[in-house]
Amino acid sequence: MRQSAKKPQRGQRIADQIQRDLAEMIQREIPMSRAGLVTVSGVEITPDYAHAKVYFTVLGADPEATAKLLNEKAGYFHSLLFKRLQIHTVPALKFIHDASVEKGFAIDKLIADAVAPDAPKPKLRPESDDEE
Repeated sequence: MRQSAKKPQRGQRIADQIQRDLAEMIQREIPMSRAGLVTVSGVEITPDYAHAKVYFTVLGADPEATAKLLNEKAGYFHSLLFKRLQIHTVPALKFIHDASVEKGFAIDKLIADAVAPDAPKPKLRPESDDEE
């Protein structure tokens, strides 16, 4: 029972390490002019460590074009990870645009727009010393 409790923690540690390493590699290996500002937002690894979904956000570039570029470079990043990680199987990488940030902004805007007409306007009091 104790053995199985360690595996999810190990998988999460490996996913976290891959996330940190990929973030550094992407910043170093791909010019911002081609891919925009890429942030690795998460990594999910299959239980057999054969495949990893790498979620990313991007500013200043088309998300689909950035995903295409990253997936074209996935083999190269895999080889760099193989040199860095101390594990037998380095997962194959698949880069997926993480749209949750954009969805969050859209929801915040909808909430702000819905609440704005109902919110009472604050009354501005002139600041004067004569009131005392």
